Amino acid sequence: MKLISQEFLQNIAPQLDLLNTLGGGVAQPQVRVQKREQGVVIRVSAPSVRPETFHVVLNNNRLDIFAEYRHSPEDELVAPLFVHTFQLPRELDLTRIEAEHEGGELRVRIPYQDPSNRQREIDIRYN
Repeated sequence: MKLISQEFLQNIAPQLDLLNTLGGGVAQPQVRVQKREQGVVIRVSAPSVRPETFHVVLNNNRLDIFAEYRHSPEDELVAPLFVHTFQLPRELDLTRIEAEHEGGELRVRIPYQDPSNRQREIDIRYN
């Protein structure tokens, strides 16, 4: 006998996250940083958070990943569900960051810079 339906749980989970946030708490997504041969992958798993509420913002070498709650898309009242900030090292190529959301998980891929671009001699202009 099923007392609570899956649909009910999917509808109530964001409401609980909002109540927790408004009460002073925050949603607790699972965040993993994986270093790979080609670069870094940041994985944010927050199954109760709708994909369209995620934001990934790059400011210099700081990457902010956050989600916000709005009761409806036109609402002006916004509550933050979570915020994670990453200071990115220089060896990452910040011009080629990619983000995708699939299966309840946000994946942000940041490749390493080409080693040949890391160090180079600068030509000197002579006047």
